[in-house]
Amino acid sequence: MASHTPRDRTGSARADGPGPARRSLAPDLARGFMLLFIALVNAGFFLTGPETVRTLADQVVTFVQLTLVSGRAIPLFALLFGYGAVMIARRVRASGGGWVQARILLRRRGWVLLALGAAHGVLLLPVDILGAYGLALLLFVGLVRARDVTLWWTAGVLAAASAAVHTVWALSLPVDGGDSSVAAPSLVEPSFVAASVERFNEWTLYTPITMLLVAMPTIVLGVWAGHRRLLEEPGAHRPLLRSAAAWGLGAGVLTGLPSALVTAGWVPAGPRLDGALAVLHELGGWAGGIGWAALIALLAARWESRPARTSPYDGTRAPVPAPGPAVAAVAAVGERSLSCYLLQSLVFTAVFAPYGLGLGASLGAAGAAAVAVATWLASVAAAEALRRAGRRGPAEVLVRRLTRRREPLVAPPLPRAE
Repeated sequence: MASHTPRDRTGSARADGPGPARRSLAPDLARGFMLLFIALVNAGFFLTGPETVRTLADQVVTFVQLTLVSGRAIPLFALLFGYGAVMIARRVRASGGGWVQARILLRRRGWVLLALGAAHGVLLLPVDILGAYGLALLLFVGLVRARDVTLWWTAGVLAAASAAVHTVWALSLPVDGGDSSVAAPSLVEPSFVAASVERFNEWTLYTPITMLLVAMPTIVLGVWAGHRRLLEEPGAHRPLLRSAAAWGLGAGVLTGLPSALVTAGWVPAGPRLDGALAVLHELGGWAGGIGWAALIALLAARWESRPARTSPYDGTRAPVPAPGPAVAAVAAVGERSLSCYLLQSLVFTAVFAPYGLGLGASLGAAGAAAVAVATWLASVAAAEALRRAGRRGPAEVLVRRLTRRREPLVAPPLPRAE
């Protein structure tokens, strides 16, 4: 998960090391908004009925999600994760540490996220993203301080490899297309224990595949963006962000449109064409995720440029440009994104799983989307309540305690001679 700046008891923001630091709006706002996308995607994953697009409402929801949301959420989240890794390393340096200390902290974070992802995947949701991000930190932590040319070549090679694998996969499908409506075994298993065994197998397979074929290209681009502070200082990068938003969202919509029309039932397509459209949709997700990140950064820059007043978002309580209560509440979700992400899975398991309410077997796409939006709104209310109380999210507190342990990562500064 992306980085989170803890706060002390007075409400002031603190970095991973000592010293005050004011949070930037754009990264938190992007994470908070992105969790709505994650909720929509994961709620749809729980549907196990033979037909999830039955009504006009189902068709509309399916069309909108495949055009704007599905396949775009994880790349957006991955970009923010790579950006957050750079922010963590920068805070360690600002506290007097060096790359060795930053690498130790990031690798600890990787192990913690991998463990949390395993628990999350086995107990709740096999399409977990925490494990993929933790694995990425453990294997590719060196990219956090890589040069621009290395980052661009790495992102390009990974994207090309992913495109090749997706294409080979589509061409290898049976001509009849198989039964694409078959749900994962863990979703239809009525026993929680048996479902957990299935989820372990699914998570073990899903995690490295997601890391390499879906997340890594935009994680690397997120590192590059972090080096340039594109989300922390969006006002200074408006031309680049405008281009990224226009081209990214445009490409994301165009590549998602054909699959959306077919899946919604508005345009017929053969089995082989279905596979090709699915590949096009997935590959366009990288552009869509980048476009959403750029658009949210532009909006954050606009809100931060408003006349100064006491901001409910800034922990220092100093007169700064205020984003307003609604924006501050969504940003509060982003500041507690790990807790809100896990909350979503708890709710979805209780609502959709066979050993819960079992609604996954009967709801359609529109019903699942309604549950997702309601869950996200509940997380907004909970995060805002925590923000007003000056408290972090429980998952963020756990990760910080496990990554920092007792020994300091940065030695205290030596006293200066008078």
